[in-house]
Amino acid sequence: MSKVKWLADNEKSVLVNNFEKRGWIRGTSEEEDWNFFWTSVQTTRCIFNLDSGYRLGDDQMINHFPNHYELTRKDLLVKNIKRYRKELEKENSPLTEKDENCRYMHLDFIPVTYILPADYNIFVEEFRKNPTSTWIMKPNAKARGIGIFLINKLSQLKKWSRDSRQMGHNPKDTYVISKYIDNPHLIGGKKYDLRLYVLVTSYRPLKAYLFQLGFCRFCTVKYNSSVSELDNMFVHLTNVSIQKHGDDYNDKHGGKWTVNNLEMYLEHTHGKEVTDRLFDEMNWIIVHSLKAVQGVMASDKHCFECYGYDIIIDDNLKPWLIEVNASPSLTSTTAADRIMKYTLIDDVLKIICPNGEIPDPRWNKVPNKDALGHFDLLIDEELAAQEQQETKSRSVSARHSRSRPQQQWKRKVKF
Repeated sequence: MSKVKWLADNEKSVLVNNFEKRGWIRGTSEEEDWNFFWTSVQTTRCIFNLDSGYRLGDDQMINHFPNHYELTRKDLLVKNIKRYRKELEKENSPLTEKDENCRYMHLDFIPVTYILPADYNIFVEEFRKNPTSTWIMKPNAKARGIGIFLINKLSQLKKWSRDSRQMGHNPKDTYVISKYIDNPHLIGGKKYDLRLYVLVTSYRPLKAYLFQLGFCRFCTVKYNSSVSELDNMFVHLTNVSIQKHGDDYNDKHGGKWTVNNLEMYLEHTHGKEVTDRLFDEMNWIIVHSLKAVQGVMASDKHCFECYGYDIIIDDNLKPWLIEVNASPSLTSTTAADRIMKYTLIDDVLKIICPNGEIPDPRWNKVPNKDALGHFDLLIDEELAAQEQQETKSRSVSARHSRSRPQQQWKRKVKF
């Protein structure tokens, strides 16, 4: 049996150790001699660039869809969710039901967001309706908390615009500005968010899995919504890349809890029913964010993707989708972090390359249940359609049996 040849743009130990554990050998990019490539988004862009003339073979898989950015770019995520809502409204879907304040009752899972500079006038109009509100600015194409800041005055936005021009920033750079969740659920007085890992093996039909071992990231400084603390990112941003520079950062636990610890804490403080509903709502958010991009995503059979979902919970225990990461960090900050990320990659590979064999993009991507590891099935439209058809067939058969029992049993078979 031929051994899988791997490549990786980022040779993190959690990747390389998993490859070597399976007896895989290093391939070569120069001769395009590889079967499994853990690429950066930049390499993915080059591979699928029409000018490159490159065609993936039937024994090759990579870890990004060609236009993954439809979900992972902050502005496109917002555009696609808004478009998804409008499409469902045209279909008169019950999912688009609204409350007395004209808010979606089932699809209200992203904060009010505008894209700058295109939506500047609309944003100003919205801001003036509630001039004491706080908003958060994020550059579309950056990660790890880079370039993020909070504002509560229009003058701050105008000053930022002037300063950006003076510093020579590209005027075509776009930002999203979102209503800041200023009432986050706190634990020990500190703000936190959740990092959940979602594996997508196909968009049409949609097949997605949720990793059980996600984690919470905590700020190192207790939350304070005071205007005087708007510039203190140790209060507001949970990114480890920011918090690790704080005086109160604990490098033993890395300011993290497991999702299981959070679940137990919430069950103790709010009860199991409330906690179960919260986790169901987070699953709902993930599924419908994927459905929002399903129609525009290039569902190439050679691709899969392990996304990092960032979700924040407010003090009403309502979850909000903050962003989706195409290349969630595989850097380990603690021993527990290293074990979790090693397990994540191990379980991804069990699903994508069953038995550690050369990948075959032609298979229907329905893994054996024993191969799921710590992943739970979120949605499989193909399996759902099959089950629906079987249920329908059984129902028709039962009605047929009840309505014409004599004919069913007395019919003669002709050969």
